[in-house]
Amino acid sequence: MKMTMFAAAALSAAATLFAGEKEYIWPEGKMPDAQPHQIAAMTDVSTKKGFKPGEWRKPYIEWFDPPAPAANTGVCMILISGGAYNVQCDISLVRQWREKLAALGVTCVSLVHRTPRPKGLPIWQSAWEDGQRAVRLVRSQAAKRGFDPGKIGVMSMSAGSHLAVLLATSSLTPAYAPVDALDAQPCNINFACTFAIAYAMSDGVGMPNRQGGDAPGVTLDPVFKFDAKTCPVWMSHGGNDPYAPASSAHVYRRLRERGVPAELHLYPGKRHGAFGFDRAVEFMRQMRFLPCGPEKPLMKRFPDDSARAKYAKKAVWPKGKTPDFQKNQCEPYLEWHFPKKLSTKAIQIIFSGGSYQGNSPEGFEVKPARRYLNAKGMTVVTVRYRTPRPAAPLAKHVTAWQDLQRAIRLVRAEAPKHGLDPDRIGVMGSSAGGHLALMCATSSTQAAYKPIDETDSIPCNVQWAVAIYPAYALDDGAEAFNTTGGNADSARLVPEFKFDSATPPVLFVHGDADKWAAMNSVKAWERLRRMGVQGELHTLALRGHCFQKTASPGTGSYTYLDRIWEFLSGKKLNK
Repeated sequence: MKMTMFAAAALSAAATLFAGEKEYIWPEGKMPDAQPHQIAAMTDVSTKKGFKPGEWRKPYIEWFDPPAPAANTGVCMILISGGAYNVQCDISLVRQWREKLAALGVTCVSLVHRTPRPKGLPIWQSAWEDGQRAVRLVRSQAAKRGFDPGKIGVMSMSAGSHLAVLLATSSLTPAYAPVDALDAQPCNINFACTFAIAYAMSDGVGMPNRQGGDAPGVTLDPVFKFDAKTCPVWMSHGGNDPYAPASSAHVYRRLRERGVPAELHLYPGKRHGAFGFDRAVEFMRQMRFLPCGPEKPLMKRFPDDSARAKYAKKAVWPKGKTPDFQKNQCEPYLEWHFPKKLSTKAIQIIFSGGSYQGNSPEGFEVKPARRYLNAKGMTVVTVRYRTPRPAAPLAKHVTAWQDLQRAIRLVRAEAPKHGLDPDRIGVMGSSAGGHLALMCATSSTQAAYKPIDETDSIPCNVQWAVAIYPAYALDDGAEAFNTTGGNADSARLVPEFKFDSATPPVLFVHGDADKWAAMNSVKAWERLRRMGVQGELHTLALRGHCFQKTASPGTGSYTYLDRIWEFLSGKKLNK
């Protein structure tokens, strides 16, 4: 019924509205903090020969063609360019967003606020005033233009993302005194999608971060209030952005502290830019701003081994040589799965979670990923490690860690026999297996057991790791759920992660609502970055532990295997 209403309104709007319809934000003579040096124009206008600044003093919103009535989702997106609060320069980016969003049934409107920076005021003040007023104006026209006043979002870049976070977190703080009846409208937005938030940390207000946003004493700017109307936020950031990714990570942490759904996507090696638009669409689907279908079981999506050409199984330890042998534990083994058509000489080792109480290479955490990678032409080795947990005084992970160090050595030793590269090996694990993957990645120079034969002279380091919702990574959840959600300053990475000199890049994928907190992944990513290691991270709004077991098409929980392949491809698998 609701969609029918939106479609009818959109049909009516389409008859009277047109692309590029400009609407000024402020009544004549009522614009707060007017300053004579400021204009409201995108750079494609302001840099033209003959541009007359006096004709472009008034900030405005620009409405674009409404979506086709049958496709109208009831969502309206306000698009905001970056430009350091000095200009608004993202003309092509805003156009791309508009075209892609309109195809998804989203009504689009761009905000052109005042620039350059005001004098004698915070650099964002006039833009914030324009932003709050623009949201009120947009909301007031929901019925007329065929969208839901409760589905207003913002998509933004750089300084525009700073403004978007202000709108998302601080709408109960008035940026200006009311000027007319429109200011009785609420100015909160319902969600935000931000690319490369700038100026959020105290070491980079108005400039690139002097200390990477991550030094002692550097804090999130208190201008962000995180009030009672704070909305869900999706964030994307490049790992090498001089406007530091710590900005997005700290906003994410504050949202988590308040239980507000959020997503954080951090891309290795990327500098300042807009990355991951498709991930933003997945977020909008998961949050039900865009249509989202029923969930489908992962195991049914990968039902057979049709991409596998050959299989081999091998014990991890010679008979009678298992270190710290315990009768109650299962016997560890590894299995080779060779693809029908080899596309890379690299090898992916995969193992499951299970709280260190049990593990299986036949479950949803291993088999679908193995079949997916075989279909991509990659050789996979699955490992069953010893569980349940060993008796005291051994820590819960010790025997499993021994098994994995040995398995890596065995794989490296046998790789050349199969025409594979012994120096292109990665590990992947979920939950307790994610903890174990981080052990393998960050602590390979520490011996988990005493050598038993020549195989143990082979290095057990890996070239990458994939940690899927790793558990037990912070000391507030070293044995069970994270007691502080991993958000507290006191929650530190557990000491078994050494982050030694052989630590490789790591991909993290974690459900935002996981009781084994997503901050396990975020804080490990931050530690890698401090070392100069570029990792990748994706958190998924509303999703808990085992997010992938069943998932809706078009969401991040459904496409997570593609994130793994993209990460692996970025590691130059045939180097």
